[in-house]
Amino acid sequence: MGEEHINTTEYVGKITSGIQAQSFQLAIISFVQQQLPMWRDDPSRRTERSEPKLNSQLYKFLDHQARMNFPMIRFGHEEPQYANRAIDISVLPDEMMFIEAQLYTIYDPVLVIECKRLPAPSSDREKEYVSGKSPDRISGGIQRFKLGLHGAEHDLAAMVGYIQNGVHEEWIDTINRWIKELAAEPIGDGCVWSKDEILCLDEYSTTSRVGKCKSKHRRSSKNPQVEIYHLWISMRKKSA
Repeated sequence: MGEEHINTTEYVGKITSGIQAQSFQLAIISFVQQQLPMWRDDPSRRTERSEPKLNSQLYKFLDHQARMNFPMIRFGHEEPQYANRAIDISVLPDEMMFIEAQLYTIYDPVLVIECKRLPAPSSDREKEYVSGKSPDRISGGIQRFKLGLHGAEHDLAAMVGYIQNGVHEEWIDTINRWIKELAAEPIGDGCVWSKDEILCLDEYSTTSRVGKCKSKHRRSSKNPQVEIYHLWISMRKKSA
C-alpha cells in the first residue's frame, strides 16, 4: 500500500497564520498515528478494556506528548457537539491562529476524533463502529459524522479503533460488509449509504501493529462530504 508521509516538524514552532487546513489536520493525524503504539506500550499505563477509560488514557497521553513534540496543539476530552452530544477527543490550537483565513481560538477544534472498540462490548451494539441498529439509536461512529451530529463544521475527521480481538484485515472486511448492507437496506435514520463509502487500507505496520484506512461519506449538513481517517491499533500483547 502507498504511504502518505506528513511532516509534523514544520508545525512545531509557533506559526499563527498562513496554515493550510487539510495539511495541518493531516499532520495531526500523522502525529496521533505515531503516538498510538507508544501509548499502548507505555509501561506506566494501566491495562483497560472499557472505551471511556481507554479514551481518557489516550487523550492524556496525546496531550502530554504534544506539549513536547507538537506544541501548537492541545488535546481535549468529551468535546460538546450537536444536540448535547460529545465527541471523544478534540484537537485545539494552543493559541489563536488563522487557518485558511478562518480564525481559530483555543476553544475551536481544528480536528475531532471518535473512538470505538473492535469488537463492540455487546452483541446489540455490534455494528456501532458504523451505525446503530435503528433510527431510535444513533450510536454509530461513521453514522454520527454522516448525520452532522459529530464534526458538522469539519470536512475531515478521524476515528481510532481499539482492536481487542481479530486483526486489521478481518475488520476491514467486516466493516465494509456492514456499509454495503446499509447501502442495500437503510435503517431509516436519514443516512444515505453507498458502496463507494467503504474503507480503503492506506498503510499497515507489522512492527507497531497500527493501520490507517480512509473513507469518504456523503452527508446533508453544512459540509456535504466528510473524509475520515481511521487509525486502528491492536491492543493485544504482542506475544498473543
